[in-house]
Amino acid sequence: MSGTPISVSELLTDPAGVPRARAMLQRAEWAGRAFARYDKPAVDAIVRAAAAAGAARAREYAERAVRETGFGVVEHKVLKNVACSTGVVEHYAGHDYVTPRIDARARIVEVPRPAGVVLALTPSTNPVATVFFKCLLALMTRSVVVVSPHPMAKEVCADAARALGEAAVKAGAPDGVIQVVDEPSVPLIDALMTDERTSVIVATGGVPVVRAAYSSGTPAIGVGPGNVPVLVDATADLAKAARRIVDSKSFDNSVLCTNESVLIVTEQAATALLRHLKQAGAYLLAPDERDRVAAMLFPGGRFDIRFVGKDASWIAAEAGLRVPNRTRVLLAPFDLVVPEEPLAHEKLCPVLGLVRVPTARRGIDAARAVLRLSGRGHSAAIHSADPQVIMEYGAAVEVLRVAVNVGNSLGSAGLDELRWPHPVRPGDTLRVRATVVESRRSVSKPDRGIVKTVVEATNTDGATVMRATAINFMLVRPDPGA
Repeated sequence: MSGTPISVSELLTDPAGVPRARAMLQRAEWAGRAFARYDKPAVDAIVRAAAAAGAARAREYAERAVRETGFGVVEHKVLKNVACSTGVVEHYAGHDYVTPRIDARARIVEVPRPAGVVLALTPSTNPVATVFFKCLLALMTRSVVVVSPHPMAKEVCADAARALGEAAVKAGAPDGVIQVVDEPSVPLIDALMTDERTSVIVATGGVPVVRAAYSSGTPAIGVGPGNVPVLVDATADLAKAARRIVDSKSFDNSVLCTNESVLIVTEQAATALLRHLKQAGAYLLAPDERDRVAAMLFPGGRFDIRFVGKDASWIAAEAGLRVPNRTRVLLAPFDLVVPEEPLAHEKLCPVLGLVRVPTARRGIDAARAVLRLSGRGHSAAIHSADPQVIMEYGAAVEVLRVAVNVGNSLGSAGLDELRWPHPVRPGDTLRVRATVVESRRSVSKPDRGIVKTVVEATNTDGATVMRATAINFMLVRPDPGA
């Protein structure tokens, strides 16, 4: 099947889009065979060229994405587009996915192998940034990629993928190393997912998209919806916690699946935290206002996508509410984390559920309840200065990652605050240095620990353009000599 040309009968009888899918995969397969023979310097040149092409148009694509989808904030999408183009390349600069490695002590030879043909399904909420990093990671591993964008962002995503593909080919990549579906359709996507020439599907999107990828019969890696609980206890720096939560929840108007969904605060900290949240730009909804917003966001119990990525003031106005002009987040208090409470579910807009709990232990239980509704396996966050509470929270919540004392939208990616005090020009090379400043092993769970890392990036002029603090949970590898 892999080398069989497409016949006229197939063009006449197959559902719309299927012949197109087969043609794309045939072209991708040819490109993949050639690309698999490239060496590290050739691959690096191709990756750098593609990343630079994306970064050079970061603002243009940010503006087009907001215009086409109606979601998010242009300035925030510019940051994401730069971070997911030249930023990704700099992050992986010391990695080699091409050259065989010999571990003489272990008597193991590691031979990097391309994945083959990668089908990249991308969302409407983070369209261009997702196209960028999926394409670049494929190129780093000498894999070829077929991008299938969400229909709501197909034009900007198709243009972005073509820009990267053209730059890669000019730098020496085989023709067809990056392809894109211009007009997505169900038959076409199904044909791409189920064809034996597709090696792996990398799916980002809602539950139906991820389930379709996993049920296709092709190996798949899926990233579905989140529903991030964030716990704040009385030991936290409440002023910083409030600012970070509001900054994170309002970032790109909360379209990231890593944005905070339900804020859980202990009674001892609640009054002061609410005061700081208001100062940071949050507006606390009164019970009747909360009910109006909840009914509007969840008609019939399902989130209305009309409100995805809209700003807090616009949402309040749609509900007939008057809020201060500086409002960035709407706080919606409720009592119980139960399936019947709509505000306990994921909200891809700057509306943040708020629950008060008597103790941190009860807060951990509430966070687990939030994740049982949706978001299990995704992300969670906590603001606390108590190592025991942090470790108990990290051990209890069933998620891939827990962000500690950072805004979760960026903190879950290892970044605390993304700020650009110095200009970043298209094509700039960012130098990134990571330093481990603290590590601590859990007393109660000796196989787990916390590692605190400071990351600093400088531009080509030597000016610091980003400084971040990441705190990550780690599994401690046992000493083989013990």
